[in-house]
Amino acid sequence: MSTQDLIQELLKRLGEDPTREGLARTPERVSRSLEELTSGMSQSISEVIGQGVFEEDCSEMVIVKDIEFYSLCEHHMLPFYGRVHVAYIPNGKIIGLSKIPRIVDVFARRLQVQERMTVQIAQAIQEVLQPEGVGVVADAAHLCMMMRGVAKQNSSTMTSCLLGRFRSDARTRSEFLGLVRNMH
Repeated sequence: MSTQDLIQELLKRLGEDPTREGLARTPERVSRSLEELTSGMSQSISEVIGQGVFEEDCSEMVIVKDIEFYSLCEHHMLPFYGRVHVAYIPNGKIIGLSKIPRIVDVFARRLQVQERMTVQIAQAIQEVLQPEGVGVVADAAHLCMMMRGVAKQNSSTMTSCLLGRFRSDARTRSEFLGLVRNMH
């Protein structure tokens, strides 16, 4: 059974008429939408980075802030969205700045939980660059909390993953977290 057939069956089970004008093309649209929203499942980090890693004698913190992301909660298949802040301390290699948002998208564009996504982003950068440290902070709104259940409209969820010097050195951690706080 195709994804479109499943969506059509879902519409029927919800009590809808999938042949009515407003819904006639919905199975096709939802199928395309789900393919796009879960496209990270078919991408690899090496594919999105390509030739984007460079040898460079640089040792100062690099931060890419306010990377927008959109994901689907694996528990309810409802969206969660927000911003990710990524930092690393180079150790002989740097990455093209546009590659960091691409790494975020690989992990955001799948059925996901924010906690895992945050760790996956940090681990991917750690693996590719072997930097002295990586810090990732994600701040997101979850429609599963806003639209259903507890229905808390103004809540947000923050997660972080700190590796290397961001974990072991209080000054580095404090600098990063202070810069993230001051970005808003």
